[in-house]
Amino acid sequence: MKALPSVTTVVSALTLTLCLQQTAVAQQNGTPLTREIDQRASLIEDQVIAWRRDFHAHPELGNREFRTAQLVADHLIGLGMEVQTEIAHTGVVAVLRGGKPGPVVALRADMDALPVTEMVDLPFASKVTTVYNGREVGVMHACGHDNHTAILMGVAQVLAEVRDDLPGTVKFIFQPAEEGAPAGEEGGADLMIREGALEDPVPEAIFGLHVFPGEVGTIGYRPGGALASSDGLRIVVRGKQTHGAMPWGGVDPIVVASQIVLGLQTIASRQLDVTRAASIITIGSIHGGVRGNIIPDEVEMVGTIRSLDPEMREEIHRRVKHTAETIAESGGASADVQIGWGYPVTINDPALTEQMIPTLKRVGGDKNVFLNPPITGAEDFSYFAQKMPGLYLSLGVTPRGANMDTVAVNHSPKFYADEEALLVGVRVLANLVVDYMESKP
Repeated sequence: MKALPSVTTVVSALTLTLCLQQTAVAQQNGTPLTREIDQRASLIEDQVIAWRRDFHAHPELGNREFRTAQLVADHLIGLGMEVQTEIAHTGVVAVLRGGKPGPVVALRADMDALPVTEMVDLPFASKVTTVYNGREVGVMHACGHDNHTAILMGVAQVLAEVRDDLPGTVKFIFQPAEEGAPAGEEGGADLMIREGALEDPVPEAIFGLHVFPGEVGTIGYRPGGALASSDGLRIVVRGKQTHGAMPWGGVDPIVVASQIVLGLQTIASRQLDVTRAASIITIGSIHGGVRGNIIPDEVEMVGTIRSLDPEMREEIHRRVKHTAETIAESGGASADVQIGWGYPVTINDPALTEQMIPTLKRVGGDKNVFLNPPITGAEDFSYFAQKMPGLYLSLGVTPRGANMDTVAVNHSPKFYADEEALLVGVRVLANLVVDYMESKP
């Protein structure tokens, strides 16, 4: 006969069930603490906008965010937090300990700008120039990280103001070099993790967001593979130089390279299950030869590999190497294939994503929260999400009524972010933290 559960077990199960039901109701309707957070966020909206404009006017490239990091650190210290600086060169990590026991939750924002000359007519447009890879370039927050930094500073202030009622601990991570470290340097999320950004205390979940084209204030989410991995590809095809009028006297690496480019396209379209996840193999640069009548010794191709599935990512690497080498061999040439492991797939934990959807809908409104399509851009938030359950969201920043077919996208010199989205960003991150904390029995 099957043993009956003990009274203690039954009571514990009922208590847990009641707790989860209460949490679900709180996520739908809000609690006194989340309502206070929303009120406090509204009071500092102008300050968040001012921070964003200041960062936008004074952008800094990766591992060079000295001014930005100092402003962030000063703000967090002023809020009474435990602050560490110079993590991964210019990163800032702060800990806010709530007045009540509870889980540790991390929030992340990136701080770096891009070597782009701004073409947006704004009173706070960037006029900054610097030297990048030996060339003088303009510097612009063309990916919107100025918004991310200002939003997280606002979240820090709001949560610090209610710390006595906060049931847990918040770790704020302000990250440099998301767009990549300068040549010869390390940086970004991976280096922050190696230098202890996720230690003492160790978070059990992490949240972040990125501004994207989309109606201002909308919130997008996607469980599983949300943003692609990004791996660098370099192939050097070596043949035998000869006169262009007598190609039989050598081995033409240009023809072989052309065949390789076409062969690589069959990997994603014919060799992988396209219904499982998207993948892209792009050759963006081909160089070889100096004259029209000389067949050169070698051709260099440089490209990128993107995938939304970690297992498919590894399979693509194997197939790229095999395809290039065998095509080259068939033409009497050789191919040296080098694939660098870049940012991993950004994976939103499915259970965490499902748990927090009611929070997103309460903050943004049902009609403004949607399931994102897969994004083949990459993000090094992926490193954080490898260490713990993570949820990375998109925040729409396109003005209402704009033509989405012509709006400038991230990394464009004309990228523009409507500041109305900033308050939504502060509210959504702060509410995610509190709802997550209060969901723990």
